Amino acid sequence: MFLSLTPIRRAVLALVLTSTLTFGLAACGGSNHAARPAKETAAAAAAPSPSTSAEKVKFAKTKFVANAGLAAGATYQWIVKPYRAGKFKKGADGRTFALVKAGLAGAFTYNRLKAAIKDAKGDPTLSKAVAPLTAGVNKLKELGSKLRKGDADKGDIDSFKDTINDMKKAGKEAGVDVKNKVPSTSDLGS
Repeated sequence: MFLSLTPIRRAVLALVLTSTLTFGLAACGGSNHAARPAKETAAAAAAPSPSTSAEKVKFAKTKFVANAGLAAGATYQWIVKPYRAGKFKKGADGRTFALVKAGLAGAFTYNRLKAAIKDAKGDPTLSKAVAPLTAGVNKLKELGSKLRKGDADKGDIDSFKDTINDMKKAGKEAGVDVKNKVPSTSDLGS
C-alpha cells in the first residue's frame, strides 16, 4: 500500500508555522498594550531604541559607501572603459549596444549618487563633505540621455569621472573609503 507524503508535509508545515508565530509573539511580549500600566508604557517609550543616533551615523556611512561605490563601478565599467576603447565612435562594432548600456549606466549613476547624497545627510561629517557636490550630480541628469543618443563627448565622460572622483574624495575626507563596485547589467535596468 502506497502512503502519500503530502498530508504529512502539510501537517509539519502547519506545525512549524504555528510554532514560529506563537514563539514570535511570545518573544515580542504580545500585543496587549492596553493591560500595561501607564508608567510602564511611558518608561518603555523613553528607553533608548536599538537605533541610536550613533548607529544611524554608521548606517548612513555604510549606505553612502555602497551607493557611491555602485555609481563609481557603473561609470567606469559601462561609460569610461567603452569610451576609451572607442565603442561610442560611429561605425564601431557593438556601438548601439554600448550606447544603450552607457545611457542606462548614466541614469543608474545619477540615481545612486542622489541616494548617496541623501545618505550623507544622515552623518554630520559626510553632509559637510558632500553638500558641495550636489550641483555636479545634478548636471549628470541630462548626460544619461546624451550617452543614449550618442551625443556624449570627452568633456561629458570627464564630468562623470570628475563627479565620481569628487564623491570618493569627499568620502575619504569623512573617513570612509569608496571603492568601485560594478553592478550587474540587470541592476542597470531596474
